[in-house]
Amino acid sequence: MKHRVFIAINLPEGLKKRLKQYREKFEYLPRATPTGEVLRGLPVRWTKAPSLHLTLVFIGYVSDEQMLEICRVTKEAAAKFEPFFINFRRIVLGPPGKAPRMIWLEGEASQELTEFKKELEAALIDCDSGFYRAENRPFKPHITLARVKAGRWREANINQADIEQNLDAQVEVGGIDVMESDLKSDGAEYAVLKACPLKM
Repeated sequence: MKHRVFIAINLPEGLKKRLKQYREKFEYLPRATPTGEVLRGLPVRWTKAPSLHLTLVFIGYVSDEQMLEICRVTKEAAAKFEPFFINFRRIVLGPPGKAPRMIWLEGEASQELTEFKKELEAALIDCDSGFYRAENRPFKPHITLARVKAGRWREANINQADIEQNLDAQVEVGGIDVMESDLKSDGAEYAVLKACPLKM
């Protein structure tokens, strides 16, 4: 059996509540279509509040045996690091400098977070089954709040300033989770495969 696996930091309920309140501001926002029809809400697919997370490493489809190996090395890597904080500052359209594909909450790539990710990736690369290769693009920590429906977004002529706003938050990272995603027509559903606490 194949599993679609990634490693993530799950969020505290307080931050999930704040992000849900941000979403609710736009649920009934009126917008006009090119035909003059008035619709409500943004042309996006929102991430359900319980599913909000920060992806550290996306791995992809793996076998049962590889999944167990991922859980083992992730637990070992996490146990080497003490808890640390991630600061979040602003909700923006992403990726920067390109046509919007997402609405996300930007996080700061602190030294602790960057070193932790490097250690985790190195441990995964060293696995015998060779299922993981590190990404070449720079790591931009973020929480995906919504995915843009590109054609409808262009038609709606939405003002970027209405979407982007400051949102200061600090999250203490005491552990990470090996996660599995199940892709469905109304969005992905996530399950924790292995909780991996940091060194206490």
